[in-house]
Amino acid sequence: MNATGNKVRVWDLPTRLFHWLLVAMFALAWWSAGHPQQLDVHLFAGYTIATLLIFRVVWGLVGSWHARFRSFAYGPKRVVSYLRDLFGPRTLHPVGHNPAGSWAIFAMLALLLAITLSGLVVLGGEEGHGPLAGAVTLETGIGWHEPHEALAWAMLLLVLVHLLGVAVESLLHRDNLVAAMISGNKRVAGAQPAIANHRGIAGFMAVVWLSATVIAALPWLRADEKHPYQPFKGATLPDNATWRSECGSCHQAYHPQLLPARSWRLLLAQQDDHFGESLGLDAATLAELMKFHVDNAADHPMMEAAWYVTHSLKPNETPLRITETPYWRKTHAAIPESLWRDPRVNGRGNCAACHSDAEQNTFTDSAMHLPRQN
Repeated sequence: MNATGNKVRVWDLPTRLFHWLLVAMFALAWWSAGHPQQLDVHLFAGYTIATLLIFRVVWGLVGSWHARFRSFAYGPKRVVSYLRDLFGPRTLHPVGHNPAGSWAIFAMLALLLAITLSGLVVLGGEEGHGPLAGAVTLETGIGWHEPHEALAWAMLLLVLVHLLGVAVESLLHRDNLVAAMISGNKRVAGAQPAIANHRGIAGFMAVVWLSATVIAALPWLRADEKHPYQPFKGATLPDNATWRSECGSCHQAYHPQLLPARSWRLLLAQQDDHFGESLGLDAATLAELMKFHVDNAADHPMMEAAWYVTHSLKPNETPLRITETPYWRKTHAAIPESLWRDPRVNGRGNCAACHSDAEQNTFTDSAMHLPRQN
């Protein structure tokens, strides 16, 4: 099973650059998915993957021979035959992709496409951004969140299978396939012409990706304390001057989207005992506030947080504090008590200490940054 012959360039430079950029971007997307405040990083990785997929489809049609899809479009019989003879003396040692590996490649490309499309649905519905913003409902976007994650896990599993296959073939044929994807050279039997390297196309790819990276990083590099980095703007929520003046005179004017209508009805109905104080509102002001809060409560979600607040509550639960909702408790459970006592935070009601969009009451994931603890 030892591969004999000379080393010949099999993989052109654009194919190799595509491969390693895809590896790096998938790793970056996986890491950033575990850090909601790094949504901008996650999207940069996702958009890069989408662009790489477009390139790979085009290159699979017009690129060098071993990068073209028809060069490794093996049927089921060839795959079964290859796997059956894998450890035998007549093992097929193709110059390009082997039959089993080719199916893994097609499956990974299909999965990446599904991950990208589902991610755009989540982005458009849940965050209100991207090409599908306005075309996808909030509920649809949130509903596609878990399938998007499941597809990513399936991709990770397939990557592990792919790596196992690379390791097995490298050992059996004594030809380092990882090194081949770096140098482009593989040991082949017989006379095989080297494929063109296409340095110009690879250079163009590198320049485009580096330029996109710099452009994406500029707002972050220019940010300061007066102009914090806020890559995404949340939905524009309904406003009311009376609400801002009356509620905002004592504390942050918490938007009605943060509690269900039944909570606001009860809060305003007992205005004489509003957490130990009397609101002292006249009938007209109370009626205006009641209508604004009930009409725009979390029961009719306009942003991600409102949907989760509503769906975290049981029908018989009527919390009077935002901090009493299961969703708030879940998302803030990891914050240490010492940070709540920090003078820069000073309690659970100071949302602006960690959320740069607290005044807008949108509470997007990317606008959340905990103060550094000493």
